[in-house]
This record gives sequence, C-alpha cells and structure tokens, in this order.
Amino acid sequence: MTQLDTTHPGPAFGDDVVLLTVPADGGYLGVLRTATAGLAARLHFALDEIEDLRIAVDEACAMLLAIATRDAELECRFTVTEDALSVEVTVSTVKGAKLPSESSFAWKVLTALTTSAEAEATGRHATIRLLTRRTEL
Repeated sequence: MTQLDTTHPGPAFGDDVVLLTVPADGGYLGVLRTATAGLAARLHFALDEIEDLRIAVDEACAMLLAIATRDAELECRFTVTEDALSVEVTVSTVKGAKLPSESSFAWKVLTALTTSAEAEATGRHATIRLLTRRTEL
C-alpha cells in the first residue's frame, strides 16, 4: 500500500466529476470500464492510453472485490481535468482486510498503466486512486 501523495489532483472549480456506484460484483465491472473509456476519449486520450486505463480500473476493482464485504458497493469517482483523468474506487471491506503490497504483480500492473496509483485502507473501507495524464500530441 502506498502513502497518499499530492500528485492526484483534487476536484477544482470547473472540473467535471462523475460519481458511479455499482454492486461489488465482477459482472458490473464492464460499466466502470465503459465509463472510463468514455471519459478518457472525451479528453482525447490515444487509443492505447484508453485501453491501459480500462485495464488499470479493472485491476483496481478486482483488488477491491477480493476484500469487499458481502453486498458491498463499489463507489467510483471520476475527476476530469484539462489533461488528466483521476479515478477513485472505494469499497467497504471485511474486518482485517489488506490490499496487495506495492511489490505485488497487481500493483506493478497499476503503476505501469497509469501516471500514478495509490491506495488507502482505513477502518472498514479501502480506496484505490489512479491518475492518468494525457500524453502530448
């Protein structure tokens, strides 16, 4: 689990924020992948950047599903800025749940596919934040 850092932009006045809540069930991850792709396309991300971000969101959700409580919901917050898309996914977790370590394959995937990735587990909730900045054309 990484420490929170300041590389993730918080929503500022004028940023677009989209909140999506779906059941914490793998069958609903397609909704989040589609929303991710649509928002990244709106920012004119390249096709390979869009696919990388879709895979990263899928991987982050899979990590959270593994520690989610029964009947939990995935809360996904997309923040669209001028040149970046930030995705924050949160779920309520079972007691004592732990996210994969930074040295795990899953984290290596997230950091390879995004500009930055971080996680936080507090009390009975876990959150993964992903940030992808558009490469210059």
